[in-house]
Amino acid sequence: MKNKEIAAIFNRIADALEIKGESGFRVLAYRKAARVIEELPQPIEEIAAEKKLDDIPGVGKGIAQKIDEYLRTGGMKKLDEALAGIPEGLLELLNIPNLGGKTIHLAYKELGVKNLEDLKKVIADGSLARLYGMGEKKVENIKKGIDIYEHAQERIPIAEALTIVEAVIDYLKQSPGIKRISPAGSLRRMRETVGDIDILATGDDGVAIIEYFTHYPGVTRVLAAGSTKGSILVEAESGERQVDLRIVPEDSYGAALQYFTGSKAHNIKLRSLAKERGLKISEYGVFRGEEKIAGRTEEEVYEVLGLPFIPPEMREDRGEVELALEKKLPQIVDLVDIKGDLHVHSQWSDGLLTLEELVEEAQALGYEYLAICDHSQSVRYANGLSPERLEKQIAEIDRLNQSLKGFQLLKGTEVDILADGSLDFPDELLEKLDFVVAAIHSGFRKNVTERMIKAMHNPLVTTIAHPSGRLISKREGYEVDLDKVLAKAAQLGVAMELNAYYDRLDLNEFYLKKAQEIGVTITIGTDTHHWGGLKMMRFGVGVARRAWLVKEDILNCFSLEELKKRLLERRKERRRLIGAAG
Repeated sequence: MKNKEIAAIFNRIADALEIKGESGFRVLAYRKAARVIEELPQPIEEIAAEKKLDDIPGVGKGIAQKIDEYLRTGGMKKLDEALAGIPEGLLELLNIPNLGGKTIHLAYKELGVKNLEDLKKVIADGSLARLYGMGEKKVENIKKGIDIYEHAQERIPIAEALTIVEAVIDYLKQSPGIKRISPAGSLRRMRETVGDIDILATGDDGVAIIEYFTHYPGVTRVLAAGSTKGSILVEAESGERQVDLRIVPEDSYGAALQYFTGSKAHNIKLRSLAKERGLKISEYGVFRGEEKIAGRTEEEVYEVLGLPFIPPEMREDRGEVELALEKKLPQIVDLVDIKGDLHVHSQWSDGLLTLEELVEEAQALGYEYLAICDHSQSVRYANGLSPERLEKQIAEIDRLNQSLKGFQLLKGTEVDILADGSLDFPDELLEKLDFVVAAIHSGFRKNVTERMIKAMHNPLVTTIAHPSGRLISKREGYEVDLDKVLAKAAQLGVAMELNAYYDRLDLNEFYLKKAQEIGVTITIGTDTHHWGGLKMMRFGVGVARRAWLVKEDILNCFSLEELKKRLLERRKERRRLIGAAG
């Protein structure tokens, strides 16, 4: 059903004509045709096959001929003619809500506006509002439209993007005829922020699937609806986000998924490798001459190039292809390797869940343990525990553990690193804990490197929490020399945390890689405070996979018994290393 597709083309023609300042009558004719066609209950293809296009109200002979042309050829000369001669920057403005072709023409003709930056300038200096027929209210609506448009173009935090794409995919799986479906792009590679939300699918009827896609319950605007590609804006927590769906042939799905997953640099390396073997690789498949020899699955695409399957998170041209050729690709960590969460908050400080509720959530995930790491006394805004309250929590955890089978709560704390680098609890209290997370929550610009290093000289510290202190897209990190901190961690046997909280993901992939290279152990903790927060572990594992970490690099990939053994051994070893370091 191409009704929406053709309606969008006629609206585009009308927009282009308005930009050029052509007569209102012609513009209205295309707008009316677009509206009528979009609202037709019957597929336009069926009406055309019955030779009844002229019978549609508002569709004259000229419009009918253009519909027929598009259905036969997939193109429309009138659209090309209408767009010809219009600066590319003006065409971009058509995507801005609350801004039509007539206003664009006026701004172009009277003020020389040729692109978005020009438009912002004439809004800022008041010249747009002074044009005939404009006014402050209309300009204010255009400003809101610009905000919506620019927000949709911004890079999206991985957690938000995954939430959106999974909801859309769950919806699309109910579409009749859909067969295979997957996210693509940087989202599938688990980059911490993504530019686009891309989905790839196969199915019996691409037009029907796209039509179904455009009726997603959260859609706020349909940007495009064709037979193989659709684009929509969906309502998200932080505003509208664009989602693109591409339908590909079944026998090209693997090649297309590999191609559209990227990265560009990885794909260039694969093309070079294919060329060396007398092959050509594209989104359609791998070819030897005219013969297609692979394309149905990603695995066979890599196989014909002499490579094992390379996980999406590794596809950045950082040596993964060369290692794969040598059969030395590391077996990177997977979510199923995680045996527990090593940074969790409860109702004892500022979490929402009781200890019992946390146990229930953890067991549902198949975990063997959780480290309860509530805040210490100096973090008053987070209901930090006094030494007396921590003693009571220790007793409560011991009591609860007696009733648990195959699972254990580890006694821990997220102890504050104070202004002088000392810790917020005395050593005699920390000695009673299984797991000590040391963290900075204040003085982000005050001797952070020195404070962290001093804290690491305490043998009771297991790991340093969120070492950079950044919040993605919200806050820069501490003023800290992480290279120096990591080097000292390696020397003293201190672990570093990969905080999996969705807007932290700290350490990032680059510092994780450095940590791995110098032998620093990693702990992953969700730092969860809320219901369902343990599931944020997948974000942390995604970052770990991008850093090529393996199970042996990560403390919470060990079983409960092995973990407890290692924690005791590490505490003894840390005392030795600290003594040796002086």
